[in-house]
Amino acid sequence: MAQLLRLDASPRQSRSHTRTLVGEFVDRWRDARPDDTVIRRDLGHQPPAHLTEEWIAAAFTDPDERTCAMRAALADSDELVDELLATDVLVLGVPMYNFGIPAMLKAYIDNIVRVGRTFAFDPAAEAPYTPLTAGKRAFVIVGTGDAGYETGGPLAHMNHVEPYLRTALGFIGIDDLEFVYTGNDEFGGERLRRSLESARERVADLTADREAVMAS
Repeated sequence: MAQLLRLDASPRQSRSHTRTLVGEFVDRWRDARPDDTVIRRDLGHQPPAHLTEEWIAAAFTDPDERTCAMRAALADSDELVDELLATDVLVLGVPMYNFGIPAMLKAYIDNIVRVGRTFAFDPAAEAPYTPLTAGKRAFVIVGTGDAGYETGGPLAHMNHVEPYLRTALGFIGIDDLEFVYTGNDEFGGERLRRSLESARERVADLTADREAVMAS
């Protein structure tokens, strides 16, 4: 059995294409893998807190030396990290805002990129950073207003969602990522319909074969 973690970063509800597609991904996953566990974080409606001076001080203090206040400052982050470490597969719904990720998702990433938890740091080592979350796979469904932000597309140079997520998640060891794009939300009509249909076909392909998904 595997654990899948669903992360929705859009503040929109029924009008969110990423929520819809992630929901379809999860439904197909449940149908094919009824014994797997699926948990959800709705970052768009219940975003993690942004980092504070107290959080930073606590995170960079040796765990044995943390005060009660420091442990309290890290409590939510610890919960998110524990959940991530127990997860095998992530599926993220990510609307592109101003060419990057929403602030809600950035707050989540800031809370899970933790020294001593999701990466190790040894300043004396030749390679000082060691990822601690290897062996996981992530599927990222990106919604955009225009189209062509995927690799090789005419707007790929303006896409700061995929490079950032590959860098941030790869830093902690999640380097097996698959991106699905749906675009043309701002245009609507037939252009949007075709884009959503293409994304749905890709979701169906990605969730069709359990062994292929888990072995990739």
